[in-house]
Amino acid sequence: MEGDSALQLRIFDLNCWGIRYLSKRRQERVELIGDTLRREGFDLVLLQEVWSEQDYNNLKGKLGGCYPFCHYFRSGVIGSGLCIFSKFPILDTLLYQYSLNGYPYMIQHGDWFCGKSVGLVIIKISGIIFNVYVTHLHAEYCREKDAYLPHRLVQAWELAQFIRHTSKAADVVLLGGDLNMHPEDVGIRLLRGRTGLQDAFAEATHFEGCEDGCTLIPKNCFTDKAELLPFPLGVRIDYILYKAISSFTVTCKELKTTRGTAPGTDIPFSDHEAVMAMLHIKRQGQAARDTLGTAEPMMADVVTEAQTEVGVGLQAAQRQRYSTGRMAVLALLLLLVQATAALGTLVGLGTEQPFPKLSFSLLAFAAIGILLLATGLHLFHTTEVKMLQGTEEQMRMALRALQERP
Repeated sequence: MEGDSALQLRIFDLNCWGIRYLSKRRQERVELIGDTLRREGFDLVLLQEVWSEQDYNNLKGKLGGCYPFCHYFRSGVIGSGLCIFSKFPILDTLLYQYSLNGYPYMIQHGDWFCGKSVGLVIIKISGIIFNVYVTHLHAEYCREKDAYLPHRLVQAWELAQFIRHTSKAADVVLLGGDLNMHPEDVGIRLLRGRTGLQDAFAEATHFEGCEDGCTLIPKNCFTDKAELLPFPLGVRIDYILYKAISSFTVTCKELKTTRGTAPGTDIPFSDHEAVMAMLHIKRQGQAARDTLGTAEPMMADVVTEAQTEVGVGLQAAQRQRYSTGRMAVLALLLLLVQATAALGTLVGLGTEQPFPKLSFSLLAFAAIGILLLATGLHLFHTTEVKMLQGTEEQMRMALRALQERP
């Protein structure tokens, strides 16, 4: 990139909805995604929910000639589902797994087993260092009674902190992924305010796609229409965010989304719409100031709002810790009573009545099972309490720093 010329970067972001045995027409859609990427020739591809590593390997084989550099981020029980394909050499990678990610006993949701994370790849294009982040935050499931809001806010906070502390040597920062938050939600405002990232949809010179940039729409045949009843146009929860740090400027010249079906086909890529951005990166005369956005007066209100929601989650976690601890103690007391009864039988007390071995054994097994389950849940909620307390304290310190700014 010389003189006033600008580097043009085309980015493709998609939540692939690739759960083996559960996602409809998964293999067919993976083939379709691979064919489209090979034909369109995007510079960077950010994918989420590629849960099957075999699907990743299939894409890698199909795209090898177009995208010689790629990385798959592994975490959790079934994997983070995150991967990146790049036309440019990947210099380094890093994965950060969020400290909170739902509950292991909410099997029907499954987020806990995924090891939700943020993946980072560092690439160099025409002498410009790019920090490219891809992530997938905890799903909402029920907006009216969102039990996972505190966990998602912790993830948004950790994502912002991770970007802040790993991007200092970069020239340009890019973030893509399924954030599972509406644009006006406190988590998005917290993330953007703490990092200074700009929303490609809001900044795009030209937009083409679903109204309001929505990425979950009723028109998509794979979406749950009942969940979108309050939102007839759909919701926007998939994002491409960016900012320049040093002597560069970044502008979004064009942003597109799919409209329920992949171009030229009768099926969608996924239950999410793909987001495609055209970014222009240009060198400017002098180094730009690295704006994190934290000096804005409104940022203190955003941090306060987020801290309040985390505090609500902390109180709920403390109640759960107390309940599971009490259950474990009661199960232990039951085992002690049974042990006392068994010992009395052994020493000859109460021999006038036959000892109910079957009932005793069943009750003992039940007590042991409850003890193990309650102890495991107590330990889990104890960890949850500590993580929420830690995030609340970090937010309190950040709020104090904001309030002390002149």
